[in-house]
Amino acid sequence: MNDPLAFNKILAGFLCACLILFGAGKFASFMQGVDGGHHGDDHSGDGHSSSKNSYPIVVTESSVSNPATVSSSPIMITPILALIANADADAGQKLSKKCAACHSFNAGGANKVGPNLWNIVNRDMGKVENYKYSKALSAFGGKWDYSSLNQFLLKPKQYIKGTKMNYTGLKKDKDRANIILWLRSLAETPAELPSEEDIQNEKEDIAS
Repeated sequence: MNDPLAFNKILAGFLCACLILFGAGKFASFMQGVDGGHHGDDHSGDGHSSSKNSYPIVVTESSVSNPATVSSSPIMITPILALIANADADAGQKLSKKCAACHSFNAGGANKVGPNLWNIVNRDMGKVENYKYSKALSAFGGKWDYSSLNQFLLKPKQYIKGTKMNYTGLKKDKDRANIILWLRSLAETPAELPSEEDIQNEKEDIAS
């Protein structure tokens, strides 16, 4: 005997199967969205979520907007002016070979990793044309006089916190005096050598 409700049962079974498949799809999409939420906004170039670098690390340069916020830490130094007055420029030139990979020294020389150092003594800090200084040095202010060169060459990252100069420093007073005297020669009109009064004033300032 034919079942008069057979067609209705088949139709109901088909609709039920469709609902199950639709619900399973929605559930899968929901779970994928929950899992993807842990990756933040890290997207690859093709617009799909990338499983790499789920927690991306962004390195930014410290912002220095106000020169007053830039400071140097006190550095214990010995008087350098008397040493400069009696230093050896030839020995300083030999030491400069360590710096040649990052700096040029001739007039009009190209900037490298670091700026050109022609006429460096008594020049305003951060003023070499077409060179991008760190924000810390640009905002530091002042001149590269004998004292500031001495402190910077001793401990660059302590003297100007935030400088991008990756150099540990010249530890020997004699070496710093020699290279500063040689740097002084890199000018059409070299800066004056320290006078006896300058030398005495430096000693008193350090002692106080």
